[in-house]
Amino acid sequence: MATTAVVGDDAPAQVKVLFTTTETDAKLQLPEVKRMLIVPADTKRYGLSRILNSESMLATDQPVPFDFLVDGAYLRTTLEDYLKESGISSETTILLQYVRSLVPPIFEASFQHDDWVSSVDVSEKRLLSGSYDGLVRLWNTAGNVVATSVCGALGHTAAVKSARFVTATHIASAGLDRTVRIWKYSEEEDEVMEGETTATVLKPLLELYGHKGSIDSLATDATSKRVLSASVDGAVGLWSISKSSAPAAPESLLPGASATVPNKKRKLASEIPRRGALALVQAHKSAATAAVFDPRDRTVAYSAGQDHNLCTLDLTTGQIVSTVATSHSLLSLAAARGGSVLAAGNAARNIVLVDPRASVATTAVMTLRGHVNKVAALAAAPDNDYSLVSASHDGTCRIWDLRSSRKAVDGDSPEGSMTSISEAVYVIDRNGREGKRPLAGEGVKVFDVNWSTPWGIVSGGEDKRVQMNRGQSLMQS
Repeated sequence: MATTAVVGDDAPAQVKVLFTTTETDAKLQLPEVKRMLIVPADTKRYGLSRILNSESMLATDQPVPFDFLVDGAYLRTTLEDYLKESGISSETTILLQYVRSLVPPIFEASFQHDDWVSSVDVSEKRLLSGSYDGLVRLWNTAGNVVATSVCGALGHTAAVKSARFVTATHIASAGLDRTVRIWKYSEEEDEVMEGETTATVLKPLLELYGHKGSIDSLATDATSKRVLSASVDGAVGLWSISKSSAPAAPESLLPGASATVPNKKRKLASEIPRRGALALVQAHKSAATAAVFDPRDRTVAYSAGQDHNLCTLDLTTGQIVSTVATSHSLLSLAAARGGSVLAAGNAARNIVLVDPRASVATTAVMTLRGHVNKVAALAAAPDNDYSLVSASHDGTCRIWDLRSSRKAVDGDSPEGSMTSISEAVYVIDRNGREGKRPLAGEGVKVFDVNWSTPWGIVSGGEDKRVQMNRGQSLMQS
């Protein structure tokens, strides 16, 4: 039997709702007898949230803000308006799934660099950054550098464009010098205490050669201990971090001996093994900008390029399986919804959600709008299949919930086949060390972003800072 919410004498029409949830917290689960309720038809999200928190329902000690999903999308109108827009009778019982409301991510900290921060990644205990000064740095939670790479003969000779953890102790980096480099890190050797500035040096393990242009993006797989690379030369590379399983490096791409390099440095450099790629797939006619492993099958990869194409690659055969053409130059890529769709950021300031398995006419399923400059990086939420964070040259990171969408209308979307549109749920601006906005004239382009449970949302950019933002229970499904 349905219960009735308390309303005034002048209450409008009422509708019947059935509450359901996927929350695992027992305190947020309604007993079966309380799930059916009659509420005023003009009730919106806030009113429904108050009803759920009331003593007759969940009886929460502290009010918990909720959002409500109807047919997989957030309720943003009154219940009455929803029924009218959907052409549903007012006698229909509305199934409402309640979820915790999204908590705004607040600024937590920032780490200062000497140059632009091109790349960020995290492990359980460490934060990894790559910089235009050619260095790779490891940070602890106190904001101290605990390990760093070297430049020159033993390291990168130009800017680092991407750096990623392969395992907790192995790091891959790449950049303008056209090489992928593998580094070894041991926490046992890390004795940097809070307040101290001394750091160990990352041990170089491998120099990997094969690309003929700048390498702008890396992706890694801890299980197979392999690395994907995307290069300006249009190729996608597959690499092993084991010198015994990697093939010999192409002689034509190895740096020649230079008379200007001291003999001692030349000898040290030659002691670092040089290897080639397991596979190099010429996937794009112009620059390949990003590549990712399929989360469900690590023998499959996807790549995005400035030729507007999104390619599916078979890593076992080194072949292109399929190609999806989009309307704009693609700059970033991430697997969303557990890998069932791909999110691709483009030069038109949008993020396109693509199903690579469907026909070309129906691949684009949603577009995310709001950035006012190029979308440089994307990362999926660590704890649900519905959320993404993006980084842009407009100086912001934006958080998206794929359930918060509306139907596209004619001319509403840059991709003609789009079926729905979504706007950002939250916008993260750049902050200084004290949480203040940058001064006028300071660069604010954001180049990379990562989202993890232990660190929150981590981003790096032109302001020479790694920034961390965190929200309590942010984006829990």
